[in-house]
Amino acid sequence: MADYDVFVADCPARSTLEVIAGTWSVVVVYALGDGPRRYSDLRDRIGGISKKMLTQTLRKLERRGIVERRNLATVPKGVEYRLTDLGRSLLAPVSVLARWAEEHAEELAGDSST
Repeated sequence: MADYDVFVADCPARSTLEVIAGTWSVVVVYALGDGPRRYSDLRDRIGGISKKMLTQTLRKLERRGIVERRNLATVPKGVEYRLTDLGRSLLAPVSVLARWAEEHAEELAGDSST
């Protein structure tokens, strides 16, 4: 393993964090943790995400090798998304983060100006 330091501006580890640390990336990875899902199932599962944002997030995760897109031989044509091995390795920390957010949502939802 190479020596990376997220505190260095041009470190590859920092750009990796930029890809995976966004709200939608975390939610999409977490949603795919139960197994492959069609695009429409993901959109229905993830409240508040626009079609454009879901598409952008899936493409970004696919380019980075976290998500795999598979065309289905169905009528009408369908597409399914699943986590790759790399994506599955990300699932454990993302799941912990998501559960922490759920557990502490009420505490953190207060007025941020105080």
